[in-house]
Amino acid sequence: MRKHQVVYAFIDSQNLNLGIRSEGWKLDFLKFRRFLKDTYRVEKAYLFIGQMPENQQLYFYLQNAGYILIFKPTQHYFKNGKKSTKGNVDAELVLYSAARLFSEYDEAIIVSGDGDFVCLYEYLEENSKLGKILVPNKKKYSKLLRPYINKIDYVNTKKNKLENKK
Repeated sequence: MRKHQVVYAFIDSQNLNLGIRSEGWKLDFLKFRRFLKDTYRVEKAYLFIGQMPENQQLYFYLQNAGYILIFKPTQHYFKNGKKSTKGNVDAELVLYSAARLFSEYDEAIIVSGDGDFVCLYEYLEENSKLGKILVPNKKKYSKLLRPYINKIDYVNTKKNKLENKK
């Protein structure tokens, strides 16, 4: 038995970033890391992110802010004649939270509004390890999360604490 409850956060970086930006503001990742620690006692915060060579400075900043980065190669595609980049991190987030790191923590905080993680929430709940689900945008998240409404908190409602004002 552990002396205290160990809490890890598993963060879908693209879902978090795009969800907050759709609200018209930018997240301060350093403030968010502190928020996770102060509010939910998160010891380790795993940030699942697409890897692009031109973003090395961002990765350095995120690591210094206290995140453990898990990289996914990105793919480029064209949509309506515009180049877009996608780094789908869902499989890695599930693998790390449900298998690789499962025995290391007592409670998981999942940061995503994506319905693809419902199977993960079910698994964590069955094993008494689901803490909170932090949904980036209260207006735009999957209806599949409705059974977990009592576990949901909304990042966008904390703009005054978490906004990057630079």
